[in-house]
Amino acid sequence: MADLKTRSGQKVTAKLVSELATEAEAGYDLASAERVRVGPGRPSLGEGESPRITYRVAPSLFEQARALAREEGRTISDIAREALQRYLS
Repeated sequence: MADLKTRSGQKVTAKLVSELATEAEAGYDLASAERVRVGPGRPSLGEGESPRITYRVAPSLFEQARALAREEGRTISDIAREALQRYLS
């Protein structure tokens, strides 16, 4: 089995998978489950949900944005938001 870990850092073993499968098959009570934010993303940038903008760029432009983001310790999303804000101002 690949070196996988749970969100809490516990190593996923065949034994753990078997235990979790047995628990699920017995009827896990989802009402007692803790809601966890899953996947990439960030909190809302304002009130309520922040709309998402998705667009394609040329590979060279993407690489320039990635290099700048890495150099400045930011994300490509930060760079894109700033560029859009400057364009609209």
